[in-house]
Amino acid sequence: MSLAHTAAEYMLSDALLPDRRGSRLKGLRLELPLDKMVKFVTVGFPLLLMSLAFAQEFSSGSPISCFSPSNFSVRQAAYVDSSCWDSLVHHKQDEAGQHKVKSLWPHKALPYSLLALAVAMYLPVLLWQYAAVPALSSDLLFIISELDKSYNRSIRLVQHMLKIRQRSSDPHVFWDELEKARKERYFEFPLLERYLACKQRSHWLVATYLLRNALLLLFTSATYLYLGHFHLDVFFQEEFSCSIKTGLLHDETHVPELITCRLTSLSVFQIVTVSSVAIYTVLVPVIIYNLTRLCRWDKRLLSIYEMLPAFDLLSRKMLGCPINDLNVILLFLRANISELISFSWLSVLCVLKDTTTPKHNIDTVVDFMTLLAGLEPSKPKHLTQHTYDEHP
Repeated sequence: MSLAHTAAEYMLSDALLPDRRGSRLKGLRLELPLDKMVKFVTVGFPLLLMSLAFAQEFSSGSPISCFSPSNFSVRQAAYVDSSCWDSLVHHKQDEAGQHKVKSLWPHKALPYSLLALAVAMYLPVLLWQYAAVPALSSDLLFIISELDKSYNRSIRLVQHMLKIRQRSSDPHVFWDELEKARKERYFEFPLLERYLACKQRSHWLVATYLLRNALLLLFTSATYLYLGHFHLDVFFQEEFSCSIKTGLLHDETHVPELITCRLTSLSVFQIVTVSSVAIYTVLVPVIIYNLTRLCRWDKRLLSIYEMLPAFDLLSRKMLGCPINDLNVILLFLRANISELISFSWLSVLCVLKDTTTPKHNIDTVVDFMTLLAGLEPSKPKHLTQHTYDEHP
């Protein structure tokens, strides 16, 4: 065995990918990075604000402070604060002198509305986890495994070709068999390509992904409506007039008709309202961007894997409308690019392929590795000319 053939075998052996079946399931990302960021913000931010509201209530005591008459005892003043907080109604008279009542209940419902918002924002996450993740994980595991296996099959094929070339005494027989194998498409493994083509006709994953983001936009719009309709009405009202002449105190003449109270928690209420509007306003373009990514193909990822035999979705123009499960799978393949060991090798081969001379006619990784192993990717000209001379 010559030194060149030994070096070629070592090079091909080093190009083979290690088998990592056991550790793949643990590191698989089943949420896109932007989706995970949106989930943490939409769910975690209301919970953070809720803890802020509860912390303010526990640290400062009563969320309101009423200006009770000077003849009231401490217990009576505490009763006034408790009664006005329970009712939380502002009594006023309009220009016509009519008595009007305005409820301030959003102040009391603030922590619980934030909790309801966090639960509502988590519902799209649950939808994705239970409706899409099981099918997506099995698809990704199969596709990642097949992409790496297809690369390894190509390398092993070149190894086998190198061994046959060494054992063959007549180079004409070797090149004739090689050209016949390429003509009959023996080097191609179309299982993965056909599977991906079938995914173009499936719409379960993309429908679930669209529904998830649509629900996020719907709940965000509902949050805007709630804040605008209920919070804005009481946003600047720090003081209100409270009536405690109810029940047993209704006929008491020494009890004033109205008592002025001040909302000590108004600043927290305003911070929560403004920050909620700001955060969800920033998130809306992110959610819309997630939806627009489904309107275009990740052709760079596909073009790199065009180096594999029988993976010519781009060159055959097999890609149609991008709103299907295949596009969703490609997005998650990009997110799990660290799990695709073959991607880095094929990226290097694509760069080297672009720098080679056009005469080599390199299309796949088999052609390129054949050239690196010291074999011509096509029948040498002197053998072709010799065959022509024998059979004019």
